[in-house]
Amino acid sequence: MATKAATLLKAPKTIDTREKKNRKLTRKDVKAAAAKYKNWGRWGKDDEIGTLNFTTADHIVAAAKLVQKGKVMSLALKYDQTGPQGAKSKYPALGRFNPIHLMTRTGTDAYAGILDHRKIRGTDDIIIMPLQCGTQWDGLGHIMYENYMWNGYDCRNVSSSGAAKAGIEKTAEKMVGRGVLLDVARAMGKKHLPDGFAITNEMLDYTEKKQGVKVGRGDYLLVHTGHVQRCLDSKSWDGYSGGDAPGFAFETVSWIHKREIAGVATDTWGAEVRPNQTEDTTQPWHWITIPIMGLTVGEIFNLTELAKDCAADKRYEFLFVAPALPITGAVGSPVNPLAIK
Repeated sequence: MATKAATLLKAPKTIDTREKKNRKLTRKDVKAAAAKYKNWGRWGKDDEIGTLNFTTADHIVAAAKLVQKGKVMSLALKYDQTGPQGAKSKYPALGRFNPIHLMTRTGTDAYAGILDHRKIRGTDDIIIMPLQCGTQWDGLGHIMYENYMWNGYDCRNVSSSGAAKAGIEKTAEKMVGRGVLLDVARAMGKKHLPDGFAITNEMLDYTEKKQGVKVGRGDYLLVHTGHVQRCLDSKSWDGYSGGDAPGFAFETVSWIHKREIAGVATDTWGAEVRPNQTEDTTQPWHWITIPIMGLTVGEIFNLTELAKDCAADKRYEFLFVAPALPITGAVGSPVNPLAIK
């Protein structure tokens, strides 16, 4: 829990990547990080789940003991036409759209009696949606490092039939453990962080100390920037998907690697700061965290209620339960993450 000493901490320096002077990293820096933080072979040549291996049965038992008041909070946006896809953005289209929900049997059908030959009246529906259009996990087949994916597998293992290696279904019994919220926005005295706000290693350390919590091996780190709530408050998703945003500075790959975190998630579209700190590489943090480190990354989480609850009771750790849907060969998955306190 936070202490009085935490209030005396000196706030870290801020970096705005909208300023060109803060976008000087290059592909050379990305390659250096790949060589330094590569986890290929760490869990064997056949591994397909990466850093999820860090969470052990003992970690899960300990996380379950964090439940004290029985409060369950969903960290998901609703899957409907009010989602973040389709708004204005300068980012090249990814073919993502908000969920399309269709009914195949309705109450009107039941009322008309056309279902009575089955001797039961009921309803059915279907949903058509990209797996990463809302609150979601990036699987380990989602991002490549040149011609390779996680653990050194040939990138051609992901074909039109799906991922033959590191499909999201391999994680079906994972994404459960101790969750830790680092409310960087609150720590920096803001309702939401501005676009281009780079969350540095120093800032993560600072937020830990302010909150009196420590992120450790096997944990699931959730970082609150306030970006989702900013869009909800303005009633517009313009610029959210692929636009400028607060997020992880590239240097945090070292922090995440050192802490041996199982997974991370944020309330932004792409986790890392935008504009990126590189101009010759798009999403450089992704280049390292997913295919090189084997990190499962969550995006578009709605962390508003959790942030308020943690601020109120000064408890920033909780049982985190957020398994992906076991869709064979998928490189991502929608999810309804739960924080249980």
